[in-house]
Amino acid sequence: MAAATKQANFLLPEDLIEELRKNVSKREQSKFVAKALKNEIKRLKLRIALTNCYGAWSDKDHPELKEGAEAFVRGLRKSSRMIHPR
Repeated sequence: MAAATKQANFLLPEDLIEELRKNVSKREQSKFVAKALKNEIKRLKLRIALTNCYGAWSDKDHPELKEGAEAFVRGLRKSSRMIHPR
């Protein structure tokens, strides 16, 4: 089932419109712009989430990760082999 659509009117720079018309068929232009806008909003939300959670994990709260996640996982794997030898 296709998503409902609604017309939106906004201004774009002339050169951008020319590039769109030159590179995307008329029948695909709305879909192209919608996809680009959706991707940009997704990127923006991700950047906001990353900014908001920066510093959430501290060395004090997670001393096991002080040497890095790779070292921590390597240690888990090593201890697992010691418990369950193959």
